[in-house]
Amino acid sequence: MNIVSWNVTNACNMYCAHCYRDAGCKAEDELSTEQAKKLLTEIKKAGFQIMIFSGGEPLMRPDLLELVRFADSLGLFPVFGTNGTLITPEMARDLKAAGARAMGISLDSLDPGKHDKFRSFPGGWQGAVDGMKNCRAAGLPFQIHTTVMDWNAPELEDMIDFAVEIGARAHHFFFLVPTGRAATIEEESLRAEQYEDVLTRIMKKQQEVKIELKPTCAPQFLRIAAELGQKSRFHRGCLAGLSYCIISPKGKVQPCAYLKEYLGDVRDTPFDEIWKNNEVLKKLRTLAYAGGCGTCKYNHLCGGCRARAAIYHDGDYMAEEPWCLYHGRRGE
Repeated sequence: MNIVSWNVTNACNMYCAHCYRDAGCKAEDELSTEQAKKLLTEIKKAGFQIMIFSGGEPLMRPDLLELVRFADSLGLFPVFGTNGTLITPEMARDLKAAGARAMGISLDSLDPGKHDKFRSFPGGWQGAVDGMKNCRAAGLPFQIHTTVMDWNAPELEDMIDFAVEIGARAHHFFFLVPTGRAATIEEESLRAEQYEDVLTRIMKKQQEVKIELKPTCAPQFLRIAAELGQKSRFHRGCLAGLSYCIISPKGKVQPCAYLKEYLGDVRDTPFDEIWKNNEVLKKLRTLAYAGGCGTCKYNHLCGGCRARAAIYHDGDYMAEEPWCLYHGRRGE
């Protein structure tokens, strides 16, 4: 299933420490309503199914409901990545009526102070939780998104229990890739041994809860699940350029949010043509990785994070993933 994420605006009511888009103010020359509808039509033509409306904060885009209705009319599956603070009871009902299928709402700690500090937004924690409750009341499914850092890693199991209690359909965990503002907090991100430990904890917790737990930008979770004998509906770790890409507010296309390879501008070239013909995407689709990722028996299941490979290997996105303990077990 192909997934595309479109940052519909750079505007945001928060100033999060880890933001890859460096969001805050609306960018000049963001795609117009007409251009956006053309893009959505091309996304459908390219064979995508899941349409993620992201940002910035997507709910700050004035024509958002119109675009959701249009995406739904095309047969796309509109979902969201949002901080949740703008999901009032009325907005939750309007989103559901427009065709939104699910909301991904960010929550980074059970401690409101820690969450609010990380997102530079007093009241952000309560706003996110209220947004979840408003979705639940409107019958609009939601899941929780948590950015994993060294300071919140110890509470992940408790956060999963909270997600179950509040009625989330899933809990997705985002592992830091040091780009955008996140480059300034790299020291707080996880490294190989802790990374492996946290992924193992999440996969073991999956055996205890019925909601879906999915690490993102942590493709090794599928290898760990396999080692634990767990079945997963997911069949590929890193999706960048294979069944996923991202589009900026101005229409610039990248393989993922963190892999800074410019693929084209949808104003100049139809999105479906970029997706089909771009040479970077063709190279990513070979899976011909170097180093440990190239010799690993989990190559086709995991694939390593292509963005971290590029960041730590002078732009070589086909290089070895640097945050993987399994490299020490090559040949097994």
